[in-house]
Amino acid sequence: MEEIETVGLGIHWEDLPVGRKFKTVGRTVTETDVVNFVSVTGMLEVLFTNTEFLREQSAIKGRVAPGALVFTLMEGLLTQATMQGVGFAFLNMELDIKGPTYVGDTIHVECEVIECRPSKGRPGLGLVRTRNRVIKQDGTEVMVYTPLRLVKGKEYKA
Repeated sequence: MEEIETVGLGIHWEDLPVGRKFKTVGRTVTETDVVNFVSVTGMLEVLFTNTEFLREQSAIKGRVAPGALVFTLMEGLLTQATMQGVGFAFLNMELDIKGPTYVGDTIHVECEVIECRPSKGRPGLGLVRTRNRVIKQDGTEVMVYTPLRLVKGKEYKA
């Protein structure tokens, strides 16, 4: 039987050298995304639940999305594109929110590998850190985060 490659199964750590760059497809943030996210997380802050507050008292005008929602949407895109089947652990990160993301904005992630090395004591696994820039449709950078992940290698044996 012919061996056929399965796509969508992530990128092994050896194929993520320092300097490699890639981006995800875009994702439009919807009203439903905000409502579901704040409801399920308990982030029922007036900034996300009260349009009168936004209009009359908030320095932010418009239907803003929580930064945590923006982060999780982008992690979802990255998981689908690069971590499926190879991601073992999300170890740490720094996160910097540069500006607001609103309902209706289309965002994507631009990644650059800034660290890649074999894991000490974990044969077949590697540590990969990326600088992930979240970009809106107009080119505005709204978030930067630098996750360190434990990633499966080509020679990994369970």
